Parts: sequence; C-alpha cells; structure tokens
Amino acid sequence: MGLFNKLGQTFGANKEINIEEYMNSVEMENVDLLHEPADMYVKPVSISSEDEVKAIQEEVSKKNIILLDISALKSRPTTASNVIAALKAHVEKLNGDIGQIDASRILITPSKVKIIKRKKQ
Repeated sequence: MGLFNKLGQTFGANKEINIEEYMNSVEMENVDLLHEPADMYVKPVSISSEDEVKAIQEEVSKKNIILLDISALKSRPTTASNVIAALKAHVEKLNGDIGQIDASRILITPSKVKIIKRKKQ
C-alpha cells in the first residue's frame, strides 16, 4: 500500500473515484476541459413538441447556432409547421437566419450569421 493510500485512509478519504462516472456527472455537464469558452456554439437539438420552442429561441438569442432535428414532428405536419413558423418569426426579429438542410434538419443562426441558400452557378 502506498504512502498516499495510507494518508487517505488516515484522513478518511479512502473512497475510490470512478473517473468515467465523474465525467458524466451533472456538475461536469457544462465543463469543456479541452477548449476555452467560445463566442458562440453550434448545438444539435431534437424537437418533439411545441413546448420546446422557447428553449431553442433562448439558445439563438444567446448567439448560438442550432442544428435542429425535426424528424420527430414528421407525423404531425401541423405541429411542425407551427414550430417552424414560431422559430422563423423569432429569428427574423433577431436579424438571424433559418434554412432547411434536408427533410428532417433545419439550420438556425443568430444575428450577423447568414445562410447562403443557393449555390452559385
């Protein structure tokens, strides 16, 4: 048994730490040890109801770029339309941009970030 193990037992710190469990814990959720904080982030988000629109609007207001997965709304076209309309109105207020990437993904950007929607020929 090493010196540090003996000292740990003496002071009551003999519990082993599971590093993987610690890194997945809630207190480590928002810690990025490899990078310094950025001005904006690209966040992949899945949406399944209109109740989640406000959280997405808040992220765009914080100047984050959202890659939105709407595949869970495909079976409810009216809900999908309402969600997209609400997000579009919010993004236009912020002078951001919104564009459909494919049938199930939408890109939402904050102000001063624009999406080129057509390829130059």
